[in-house]
Amino acid sequence: MLDFFGPIPILGSKKMQTITCLQVEQVRLLDRFSNKSTNGTLYLTATHLIFVESSSNNSTSAGQEIWILHHHIASVEKLSLTTSGCPLVIQCRNFRVVHFVVQRERDCHDIYSSLLRLLRPVSYEELYAFSYNPKQNDQQREEGWQLIDLGAEFERMGVPCDQWQLTDVNRDYKVCETYPRDLYVPITASKPIIVGSSKFRSKGRFPVLTYFYQEKKAAVCRCSQPLSGFSARCLEDESMLQAISKANHNSRYVYVMDTRPKLNALANRAAGKGYENEDNYSNIRFQFVGIENIHVMRTSLQKLLEVIGTRSLSMSDYLVGLESSGWLRHIKAVVDAAIFLTKAVTVEGASVLVHCSDGWDRTAQVCSLGSLLMDPYYRTIKGFMVLIEKDWISFGHKFADRCDQLDGDPKEVSPIFTQFLECVWQLTEQFPQAFEFSEWFLLQIHEHIHSCQYGNFLGNNQRQREELQLRERTHSLWAFLMSERQNYLNPFYSPAYSEAHPVLVPSTLPYNFKFWRNMYHQFDRSMHPRQSILKTILTLRENSRKAESTLQALESRLQQLGVTPITTSDPPAAPPTRDQRSNSSAYPPRPDSLILGAPINPKEVQRQQEEDNEQEEVGEEATESTDTERTVEGSSGTESRKQSYGELEGTYNSELAKEEPAVVSLEFGVARMTC
Repeated sequence: MLDFFGPIPILGSKKMQTITCLQVEQVRLLDRFSNKSTNGTLYLTATHLIFVESSSNNSTSAGQEIWILHHHIASVEKLSLTTSGCPLVIQCRNFRVVHFVVQRERDCHDIYSSLLRLLRPVSYEELYAFSYNPKQNDQQREEGWQLIDLGAEFERMGVPCDQWQLTDVNRDYKVCETYPRDLYVPITASKPIIVGSSKFRSKGRFPVLTYFYQEKKAAVCRCSQPLSGFSARCLEDESMLQAISKANHNSRYVYVMDTRPKLNALANRAAGKGYENEDNYSNIRFQFVGIENIHVMRTSLQKLLEVIGTRSLSMSDYLVGLESSGWLRHIKAVVDAAIFLTKAVTVEGASVLVHCSDGWDRTAQVCSLGSLLMDPYYRTIKGFMVLIEKDWISFGHKFADRCDQLDGDPKEVSPIFTQFLECVWQLTEQFPQAFEFSEWFLLQIHEHIHSCQYGNFLGNNQRQREELQLRERTHSLWAFLMSERQNYLNPFYSPAYSEAHPVLVPSTLPYNFKFWRNMYHQFDRSMHPRQSILKTILTLRENSRKAESTLQALESRLQQLGVTPITTSDPPAAPPTRDQRSNSSAYPPRPDSLILGAPINPKEVQRQQEEDNEQEEVGEEATESTDTERTVEGSSGTESRKQSYGELEGTYNSELAKEEPAVVSLEFGVARMTC
């Protein structure tokens, strides 16, 4: 059955195009890794595709809703008609894959054609961020955007200082339109040197400061490749690198890290670009790293998704496919580069200049990951937001092109930021105590990189974002994440660990790199374990917190009633040794039995009964000479107090202090309490 709710405008479109809002009933949702299916109703609105399960489904998840933003949809495929209906396969940028079967082919075609028009916006105004309204006023919106202050972040690093200054040379984006307005350069770098260097660098992206390591006064700078060709040189650019070297008195040289494979850099020389010639630059040490370009990364991810999306693979085929995709090998290459950067700065005390081709993909990966390894602040929730804002958003990573925000060139799409998030996740697996956030924080960021629900990641650079007036027209993701901060806390996080290990030194041996199931199978419920360790620990911590709160309330109540709780802090008695047991008893130690509690022979039964009678007589004598509250030998005062509170809870009456004393007996060496 197909119901029409009338025309709905495509938001932000100059021509008020319309679609038909559809409701299609009796749609089946197939699980791609099992033979299970769910019946429900499919709704198509101007912003979402919604599937609502029918209440008649005999499952624990009956009635759940699946909301898919149109902009999360990467591709829609309408398969051939079958006897059971018309299949519709939707693949999303957040790695969700949904397989619907629509009974009528005409209904399936209507949804298919409508989605094709909706998932490829041609202008930024059509994106969801410009219509999303979280019911905040203008002041709350502005406060959300002011949450991250990069000026304050550089002050935290200790910049400006006697060697580094804030320059206004790019205040109007005249020198480099893909850089931010505020840039930090060496004190000795004059404006003519900066301008000359920018003309010798691809896209005008001249060397600037991105991180300052105060302990060694070493700097991490970033730029793009030089336009050197085979023999060209630039005196201003050489002076710029000389100024960076002189700003660090602890080292006589500067590392220049070219994150590309050497073969790629040589190919760029033929196009008039290339890399620095060590003969022209004094006091530099040049190093190729070998991270592949955006096209290799895009192909690698496609191969990975094909492998993990194939049903009924053998173990060997799965592992071979995972290896042939090269995805984890690329992750390792990025981590290796970050480790090299970290050691150069923290161990050798040298400044480092990082670049790739244009300085906004591999450069962003290495600089941000290296800063994460060096600075514990970036391993907190707020610090990680600052890191992304600084090294990715501010310095012009092309989110619009790489994340396919508009209908553009598909060759510009590449999972560069996804790789960075996975590198961070790999580090959290090696150092679970060093990160304040859990993997769900990373997954939520990845979700909204592609949702276009918030304005932080729209566009390719800061200049574009200012022209779009995103601060006035959209909302900030960081404010939303901070409001849900408790959901992303890592229960293993230890600030003391970060103080003791400010610099992380991860291992890049192959066995340390894992497949990130919760990223690529996040929406495949059948792939997840029955119990989540993280959720179990968080639940235990919450239960413990509630128990402590109840304990405090009961202690306050006891004080009101004039009852003094037991406050003994004696540690539990250590269990007796075998020699002590043999000396304290005339009977030999009881041999082990396969069945707990089973007597060895009739004589032992008689002996046990005599022992029980003796213990009861001792208990009666003890109750006559002590108070009404008792602590069992071998247990702490806290345990006894909790038992008393458990008896007192909800029973505040006059007979509270007149209860019969507990009688302690020993059976098979275990303390047993009887009332």
